[in-house]
Amino acid sequence: MKNSNFTSSFKFAFEGIIHAGMRERNFQFHLFAATVVIISGVFSRLSTIEWILLILCISGMLCLELVNSALERVVDLASPDIHDLAKQAKDMSAAAVLVFACASAIIGVLIFIPKWMEIFN
Repeated sequence: MKNSNFTSSFKFAFEGIIHAGMRERNFQFHLFAATVVIISGVFSRLSTIEWILLILCISGMLCLELVNSALERVVDLASPDIHDLAKQAKDMSAAAVLVFACASAIIGVLIFIPKWMEIFN
């Protein structure tokens, strides 16, 4: 099932983002968190490097959440019955999201705490 043209690829990709934004609770949470981080970044006057790091964390988090949701759907389609391997695949995919979320939170703390210390001192 190949896309008929290049622009169709973008259309389908945007449909995936919209679907996740409307129906995936965790994706919605990450969008909210990204919004808070971006607003905080604007008020904290981040450097270009700090913005690059935050953009990489935000985009990586959203991408990983999309891949996790896609994998869950594929596993559910391939294994509608409860199966230990299906559970392991879904759990490991969720674990990948958790690991990246923790790393992103640590990066956020390392960026924002010194900025806020400057502001409030």
